Amino acid sequence: MAAEPLLKVENLSICLGSAGAARPLISNVTFAVKPKSVLGIIGESGAGKTLLSRALVNWVRPPLVITAGRVIYRDRDLLALPETDMARLRGREIAYIGANPTTALDPTVPVGHQIEEKLRTIEPGLSRQAARKRVVDLLDAVRIPSARSRFDEYPFQFSGGMMQRAMIVDALISNPKLLVADNITQPLDVTVAAQILRLLRDLQRDFGTSIVFVSSSFGTIVDIADEVVVLDKGSIVEAQDTGRIQRNPVHPYTKDLLAKVPRLWHGVGSIPEANAEPVVLSVRDVAKTYAVKDRTSLFRKNRVQAVRGVSFEVRRGESLGLIGESGCGKSTLSRLLSSLEPPDHGAIEVNGVDVATLRGAALLSMRRRFQLLLQDPYTSIPSHVSIGATIAEPLRIHRLASGRGLREQVCGVMQDVGLSPDLYDALPVGLSAGQRQRVNIARAMVLEPSVLILDETLSALDQVEQARLLDLFDNLQRKHGITYLYISHDLAMVRRACARIAVMYLGKIVEIGDNETIFGEPAHPYTRTLLSSVSTVEEKPFLPKDYLLEGEPPDPIHIPEGCSFRSRCPFVIETCRNVEPPLSPRAGGSAAACHLGLDRLPAPSIVLKAHNGSDLKRMDSL
Repeated sequence: MAAEPLLKVENLSICLGSAGAARPLISNVTFAVKPKSVLGIIGESGAGKTLLSRALVNWVRPPLVITAGRVIYRDRDLLALPETDMARLRGREIAYIGANPTTALDPTVPVGHQIEEKLRTIEPGLSRQAARKRVVDLLDAVRIPSARSRFDEYPFQFSGGMMQRAMIVDALISNPKLLVADNITQPLDVTVAAQILRLLRDLQRDFGTSIVFVSSSFGTIVDIADEVVVLDKGSIVEAQDTGRIQRNPVHPYTKDLLAKVPRLWHGVGSIPEANAEPVVLSVRDVAKTYAVKDRTSLFRKNRVQAVRGVSFEVRRGESLGLIGESGCGKSTLSRLLSSLEPPDHGAIEVNGVDVATLRGAALLSMRRRFQLLLQDPYTSIPSHVSIGATIAEPLRIHRLASGRGLREQVCGVMQDVGLSPDLYDALPVGLSAGQRQRVNIARAMVLEPSVLILDETLSALDQVEQARLLDLFDNLQRKHGITYLYISHDLAMVRRACARIAVMYLGKIVEIGDNETIFGEPAHPYTRTLLSSVSTVEEKPFLPKDYLLEGEPPDPIHIPEGCSFRSRCPFVIETCRNVEPPLSPRAGGSAAACHLGLDRLPAPSIVLKAHNGSDLKRMDSL
């Protein structure tokens, strides 16, 4: 006999606005969550996933209105409960984790103290010492390194991955029966996301928690969910077992979603190839170290080695991908490349000119050719300034246009990036994340740059909107010969967009090579770790059981002697402990900083095909 569902949603409908002028957002949604199971909810941006997830914990507020339906939890309709009764359930029996952990906690109070306070509110008889021990034990259980000392650190001292794990502790501190997780892995790099998925599965097994996991990534849903609900424009179009929906989707929308999932190894499509154009960007032995106050001493400072001897070249019209975990130095490098900060040593040359030596008007002129696009589409453009004025601002700063000529130039670039010129005088309020990112792109493109640095520019967008913007970048590259540097943790996006790829770990490039080599026959264990961690609907050539990591990279203040990856490498040898491996050339024009040859690494689990259709051959090891 089947167990009674823990949660039942019956004919739920939600509208925006009052009666007569209401716009339906969720329509007649019905599904059930079984005990001790994971239900996945998937759909594109705008499908209603986040609104639905908030309705499950009765967090729908005006101008949104629930017009019909029930949410039954243990024979009680959560939507009909008084707020005081709902507050007793929320945070105790029912927990919610959102997609943005950095704003979920008070920035002025240490992380552990906030979770301890919540626990003692739920269990008033618990002593402070016992509450602290339970929080530390849970922080340790979610693989936060040095959990005891991290207890007293503030939110800004946690990486994004650690903050997300801290929010999992906050949600699970009361051993809830139901956990609603809304897109919690999308902003995270692949290794942290893989750890969190495995952690949720472990906690679901150990605590018997039922999970509603909301995501726009089909690969992530396949990795974690037992059953899947597909949401399109606020309505459920298909619901069935995860394996069955992956093998045999029924609804055209589900089939389209699966078809749009980026492929890394099978049916990848056209892969960008390196060109022979002149070098536009040359980076040679660039390093950056920051002095930070030592919290254990009044006067002593520590040295954080953020970037350590990075070198590479990018040619005109080429796309280079730079990948690695959070904290590996990618964003610091982007600030150095865009002259927001000077390197401690090394050279950054654009068209043969070292930008670190430029000052005043010469630096301002160079910045026209070198533009940086950031991740957050909401905070990177002002909400009180019209779209046209935002895009026109660089032209005014550089005194390149005014009056009617300025407006014509801005409207032209708006059309180039897929924005209607009719939006020129409109405010960005109401624009989607993708449209806002197009405003950012237009603001950079209006200066006709030769190099664009895309620092996680697409990571906040779903896969469908990412694909549209990647097509846009391709068109702009063909039309204007732009050189791109994609800084990202999204391996599928880098696979689709970049001819060559560099892999960073703890401030250094540990491998660099062409697209097919990096994805088909990588020579560094860390590169293989990243590939084994990515959520995908494909069979992987590099298996998580061989490569999946635990914990965080070493502290950049105390980088270990020898290979910086040795503390996490499953194949470490004695040489790795004492000798730092140089970035050495390998066959095929790639290079890797590893003492191991390919013969010491597990062979791929499947035979991979090169872009030309032939089997990829194993490269000779040094």
